[in-house]
Amino acid sequence: MRPTNRRPLFGVPARGRTRRGGGNQLKNDRIERTAYELRFAAAILFVLALFSVLLARFFWLQVLQHDRYMTLAEANRVALVPVAPSRGVIRDRNGVILAHNYSAYTLEITPSRIGDLDATIAALKGVVEITPKDRRRFKKLQEESKDFESLPIKTRLSDEEVARFAAQSYRFPGIEIKARLFRHYPLGEIASHLIGYIGRINDKDLVELDEAGVRANYRGTEHIGKVGIEASYENYLHGVTGFEQVEIDSGGRAVRTLKRMPPKSGQDLQLSVDIGLQQVVEQLFDGRRGSLVAIEPATGGVLALVSKPTFDPNLFVDGIDPQTWKELNESPDHPLLNRALRGEYPPGSTFKPFMAMAALEGNFPLVHQTIPDPGYYIFGGNRFRDSKVGGYGSMNFDRSLTVSSDTYYYQLAVQMGIDYIADFMSGLDFGRRTGIDLPGERPGVLPSPEWKKQRFRTPAQQKWYAGETVSIGIGQGYNSYTPLQMAHATATLANYGVVYKPHIVASIVDPVSNIRVPVEPKPVRTLPWQRENIDRVLHGMVSVMTNGTGATVFRGAQYTSGGKTGTAQVFSLKGAKYNARAINERLRDHSWFIAFAPAEHPKIALAVIVENGGFGAQAAAPIARKVLDYYLTGKKPDQPAPQAASAASAVAAPQLLGD
Repeated sequence: MRPTNRRPLFGVPARGRTRRGGGNQLKNDRIERTAYELRFAAAILFVLALFSVLLARFFWLQVLQHDRYMTLAEANRVALVPVAPSRGVIRDRNGVILAHNYSAYTLEITPSRIGDLDATIAALKGVVEITPKDRRRFKKLQEESKDFESLPIKTRLSDEEVARFAAQSYRFPGIEIKARLFRHYPLGEIASHLIGYIGRINDKDLVELDEAGVRANYRGTEHIGKVGIEASYENYLHGVTGFEQVEIDSGGRAVRTLKRMPPKSGQDLQLSVDIGLQQVVEQLFDGRRGSLVAIEPATGGVLALVSKPTFDPNLFVDGIDPQTWKELNESPDHPLLNRALRGEYPPGSTFKPFMAMAALEGNFPLVHQTIPDPGYYIFGGNRFRDSKVGGYGSMNFDRSLTVSSDTYYYQLAVQMGIDYIADFMSGLDFGRRTGIDLPGERPGVLPSPEWKKQRFRTPAQQKWYAGETVSIGIGQGYNSYTPLQMAHATATLANYGVVYKPHIVASIVDPVSNIRVPVEPKPVRTLPWQRENIDRVLHGMVSVMTNGTGATVFRGAQYTSGGKTGTAQVFSLKGAKYNARAINERLRDHSWFIAFAPAEHPKIALAVIVENGGFGAQAAAPIARKVLDYYLTGKKPDQPAPQAASAASAVAAPQLLGD
């Protein structure tokens, strides 16, 4: 039988037969199969691991970190926009508005979003008028601000300008129109040193806000009070910032408002100032330099506070342009200087009533004596001359105030001594700040041996010489006080030694409820003066107005008043005779006047100085007369007070009663 070569079913070799290498083939197949299974299992495990990581991450994000990412998502969807509050309104004692707000559109540029700023502004001029002044102001703001801040290039846009820019806005990315509240001072220059002004917040302001812990309340606010009442009552005027929760789209544009917390408007202020009186005073200065402060003796409320020349506070609201700022700063008349608080002048003979009060309280021998008055006083070999050539023959205490005898007060000062004078005058706040609710007050100079030691460096300069006391008696020498201090001291004397702190604000008013919180006047202290001594000094000041240096100016007044003229020397004549024609106008004597009225029950006390105005009765007293006429009788001045006498007439004018 022939052998068959047919392969067995299922590839299994026939019994008894084997194919060469068959065992190795099976082994290799098993190895490959095992390797494949391992690779497959590894791939499955890798995929499972990835899914596990994804699942864990999903659990972490969606479960464990849900609150956090929900907050972040809301933050991306919702923007918190601060809403600046409306600044409080300032009114005078009769309700006349002195500072308020109004809404207007402004065109603003964000420099960081613009490539070529100059080219953009040049193109913008074809749509909205941009003046050179607007450009200068913008440049100044740019120097003071960060690039990412939006800065106004044009303010108070008209409706036509708003419409023109809106139609062309696609050409100007980084420029937008914003509605803002603007501060406005409707009376312009009137009372500007008193009211002050607001300006843009700078780095120094931010530091101060941080130190006070109130910076968060200024989010969205670009302005802050800089000087005057606007600065000293900033905490009341500013208000509380509100906010809006606004839903935004992917482009950062607002879609809708989700929630709103309205801002709380700043509180209104009602001042003690009579703006009608303030206007009269400013008119009476008629271009001259000087100051007047009027106070209500019974309360310390300031009725008028004038410093001339002055400025328009509206210039500062939008950011003053460099040219105007330079003009104000470099003017020889210093219009930005608040002379009422910061102008320090020798008081001249207006110091004599307080010297007289000090002498009576100290019961010095001279107040009981009559002394010869030859028109000079010799001390230490030096001759101190009297303003009255030839003197008055003889002099006593009561007549010394009426005629303003220098000779008498020279001797009185020597008898009292500098230590007693300094101690007594400090009780009237000479040489220290009165504490008025306005920033920037200067303390003046009340001379004393201690003051001189602190003021000078060398031992020779620090020594107090007896001869220096002589000039102190007539308000010269180192004496130097502000008009506010002189008015404050006059009010204290007229109020029989009861000292009130001068204040501008009479009450703080809630704009919603109209609830008023008055600034209650409380006596700071009562000076321990004897009433008969006060009566004697006040009687002497009344005599000045009826028989003395103020008699001519106050003739025919419908009220009784007390006062004192003063002439303050600007520089030493070194014994030479005063000749106005030979002296530069700015080196001529200052003209002073202090007064109170009605004498029986004073309602007003004032101090006025006209810089380089000459004798007190010639420049300052006429202003005081018209001011008292207006306040006490309602009579308005039909013309400015007489100008200070010309150089020629000043020399020729009869000088019968001192200064």
